[in-house]
Amino acid sequence: AAPAAPVPPASGSGVGARAGTAAGATDAAGLPIAVVGAHLEGMPLHPRLLELGATFVSRTTTAPEYRLYALSGTVPPKPGLVRVGEGGAALEVEVYRLPGESVAAFLAEIGAPLGIGTVRLVDGSELHGFVCEAIAVADAEDITRFGGWRGYLAAATAAAN
Repeated sequence: AAPAAPVPPASGSGVGARAGTAAGATDAAGLPIAVVGAHLEGMPLHPRLLELGATFVSRTTTAPEYRLYALSGTVPPKPGLVRVGEGGAALEVEVYRLPGESVAAFLAEIGAPLGIGTVRLVDGSELHGFVCEAIAVADAEDITRFGGWRGYLAAATAAAN
């Protein structure tokens, strides 16, 4: 199935802004954020998004400019998304809208080597989302070939059985 359309603009907020423009900003509708791993629906940190009042917007992919790595030593297990440009791939993400009043609490829970940066989607639009410090992937397994965190976990489960 084709990826869902990325985040539509909300009240002229710049959400889903084109490449070269500012990523979506918090407004009355909240902050759109792309999640790539443990916050995906059905994953261990997804309930926290819901507790903070986040609402699902779409399931789509990044632009084909990223690589995904299985980070070691993270609890729960998490991937790291790194923009590489050439040699990257389109990877599954889910977009949620986080209420403005919950943004600070959400950001305070994100620990290194993860952070929030600008993520480019397959249609060229940009929004905030999880990214990873390059140093954390030096010894991490490159899992890009699985198309996303779900694909990697499914393959790892199948291999274990």
